[in-house]
Amino acid sequence: MSINPPLDAGSTPPVGTEPAGTVDTSAEEVHTAYTLADSKPPLDNVVLEVEDLTVEFPTDDGAVRAVRGVNYTLHAREVLGIVGESGSGKSVSSMALMGLLPKNARIHGSIRFHGQDLLKMRPKEQRALRGKKIAMIFQDPMTSLNPVHTIGDQLAEAVLAHHLVPHKQALAKAKEMLELVGIPQPERRLRAYPHEFSGGMRQRVMIAMAIINDPDVIIADEPTTALDVTVQAQILEKLLEVKDAVNAAILMITHDLGVIAGMAHSTLVMYAGKPVEVGQTDQVFYDPRMPYTAGLLGSIPSMEGDRIERLRPITGTPPSLIRMPDGCPFSPRCPLATDICREDEPELVEAGNGHLAACHHSDKLAEAEDATEFFRAEAEIKREEGR
Repeated sequence: MSINPPLDAGSTPPVGTEPAGTVDTSAEEVHTAYTLADSKPPLDNVVLEVEDLTVEFPTDDGAVRAVRGVNYTLHAREVLGIVGESGSGKSVSSMALMGLLPKNARIHGSIRFHGQDLLKMRPKEQRALRGKKIAMIFQDPMTSLNPVHTIGDQLAEAVLAHHLVPHKQALAKAKEMLELVGIPQPERRLRAYPHEFSGGMRQRVMIAMAIINDPDVIIADEPTTALDVTVQAQILEKLLEVKDAVNAAILMITHDLGVIAGMAHSTLVMYAGKPVEVGQTDQVFYDPRMPYTAGLLGSIPSMEGDRIERLRPITGTPPSLIRMPDGCPFSPRCPLATDICREDEPELVEAGNGHLAACHHSDKLAEAEDATEFFRAEAEIKREEGR
């Protein structure tokens, strides 16, 4: 199925014949969203295994424990969503995969790509994989693209860095990728500069750069943060399409649960550098077993029902990664916290059907009809009781 989303704001419409894949409105055809259910299912072969990944940064005040024991497995064509507040360790864990952390970072554990441990590779071997077999889409395309080089030269450079081919052939590959991500008049756009593109088109260029070498793993770090809702939907849809086109696994890192809901096969929730809930996306959303996950779900508006309800935000702030509180790091903000929570940090254990959670009171969440109810403000509860 060929999909070509509407052009982004600020883009120049094609002149003359429309590019292949454009929706013909004169024939009364309409654009149909390409969803996760429409995409090809994950394959059985494992491409990436992360085991007990730990990252610390030494400072004058003590070690910053940015990532603490992250574990997950990624299969070909699978989309894994990693979600959490800012400072939860999402981006640091992805930078460890790419080998982009500063030299003072202390990294432990293992990151096996097709059985090879990336952490044991020499820098030259890591560079050979980076951008070719493991690619990354960064959060801000304007700061990731060079403003003094054309889009074509930057895309061609990604090819030339890993393949001994003529520059003309690399440009032909760049044009092909621009067509794949839905940018109109790709041959003309190769000669354009980043400032001549809208935000959505720049992000599409970053996607094209990430997939130009047919990688096995694509790491998307907050790829839609700076985009409006319409363009965001187009970018996510395009990511699903290119996943199927190159058979790549996607590691989607975001704080937006709405993105995860429609994009990921499975979800990993992080808090204070550590996974606190892991499971199939439907399990995590409809049957959360960790209060932090329930709090995140309660802090976003619901489209269900006719009644308009107040949002239920999580009170307080994330803990210091230098001076972690005793027990569960979420206990100072958790409405279910008891003495055991403040004394003993729970392990990530089975909660049923492959669903994992790190909580002493996961059974209470399982029994609740709506787990987000625990995060209602006391004043709201009293107001409803007085009706």
